[in-house]
Amino acid sequence: MAKAKTQFICQNCGTVHSRWVGKCDGCGQWNTIVEEDPMGGIGSGPGKMPKKGRPVALTTLSGEIEEAPRIPTGLAELDRATGGGFVRGSAVLIGGDPGIGKSTLLMQAAAALSRNGHRVVYVSGEEAVAQVRLRAQRLNAADTDVLLAAETNVEDILATISEGKRPDLVIIDSIQTLWSDTADSAPGTVTQVRTGVQAMIRFAKQTGATMVLVGHVTKEGQIAGPRVVEHMVDAVLYFEGDRGHHYRILRTVKNRFGPTDEIGVFEMSDKGLREVANPSELFLGERNEKAPGAAVFAGMEGTRPVLVEVQALVAATALGTPRRAVVGWDSSRLAMILAVLEAHCGVRLGQHDVYLNVAGGYRITEPAADMAIASALVSSLAGVALPADCVYFGEISLSGAVRPVSHTAQRLKEAEKLGFSSAVLPTASPDLPKGNRKWGEIDSLPDLVARIAGSKLKSSQQAVED
Repeated sequence: MAKAKTQFICQNCGTVHSRWVGKCDGCGQWNTIVEEDPMGGIGSGPGKMPKKGRPVALTTLSGEIEEAPRIPTGLAELDRATGGGFVRGSAVLIGGDPGIGKSTLLMQAAAALSRNGHRVVYVSGEEAVAQVRLRAQRLNAADTDVLLAAETNVEDILATISEGKRPDLVIIDSIQTLWSDTADSAPGTVTQVRTGVQAMIRFAKQTGATMVLVGHVTKEGQIAGPRVVEHMVDAVLYFEGDRGHHYRILRTVKNRFGPTDEIGVFEMSDKGLREVANPSELFLGERNEKAPGAAVFAGMEGTRPVLVEVQALVAATALGTPRRAVVGWDSSRLAMILAVLEAHCGVRLGQHDVYLNVAGGYRITEPAADMAIASALVSSLAGVALPADCVYFGEISLSGAVRPVSHTAQRLKEAEKLGFSSAVLPTASPDLPKGNRKWGEIDSLPDLVARIAGSKLKSSQQAVED
């Protein structure tokens, strides 16, 4: 009798190996290779001859376009991140650190949809029914008609939600706890995760119900399991935040039915998550206007302008190798800014420790923050505070030139709304509004350093005269 074939699959990246090895060739992780039966799960044949395919209808690109029907949740920040609400028949994957508030957010969304007359099913694979009820009571959601179940078997879940009226929204918390009879492996493995997600997506497409899947994240911040799961679903949302701060950000990284890079901002409290309509006021709430090394960056998150304070501390070091500590920004980008300051501006930071922090635990990803970072660094080194009513944005190139960025008008409008009357921005910025505002247009990084150094000299002369 022929020997049954087995596969060795990495539980971190899903790479298939012909034999067991200690280190995965795909991701470089150790002790993640697990032997699994290839007879079950996605990508493995059932051991019989494949059936003959049937032809499908072909059409042209021209024709009527039907807008995807959506289900608004009533939570404005969640609807903003999803592009206007959940699309019927779609699959949404939400990831985040343990305890960050994923279950709280989905319970509040489920309660809001249930109050609007939608049929919502909440399936928990990690908590008992009593635990979910306790959370619902704390969130004032116990009086709604949300249907609850505690189950991890895929076939049992599909049989349950298929009975009776079709649900409008199904929440699975979480995909790592699902297991199927068709896959011969432990729950949480690559094969089980792929099998469970594929079954849930198939149900959503066939019935038109919206499927929301909760996913754990690894220590690198990525959703655990094979990356193919993120390609299978229609939208991927990350729920971010620092436990030392009370705010949470729902960030869209993929959305087939709406814009990406959108964010929804929430504030965590003992009564659940509260929507933050103006996140700029939240990030600037405890700002010290007279401290050197602090600059306000006017950034963009999708279509939303956000103002956040960037803090820098430059101190002389006694070590042979100075420290470079960064929180909330890319450390490689900081190294580039330091190199440009030294090469083109004569700012010597080789004997100084550099500490950079984005206030409020916020994380900046766009290169438009270069101008604010450089201003904060020079301000800390010179010991002079930047103007309290000024915002900074612009991208710095390796040649020292300052390059324009997009959405100039929206950044300035948000700054004006919060009381900022001036801005330092690149020359020839697009959409620059006309008016009596003070626009400090900068051509190159040396001009910015000279401006800050000149303000220090001016303040010193004024102190001598006084």
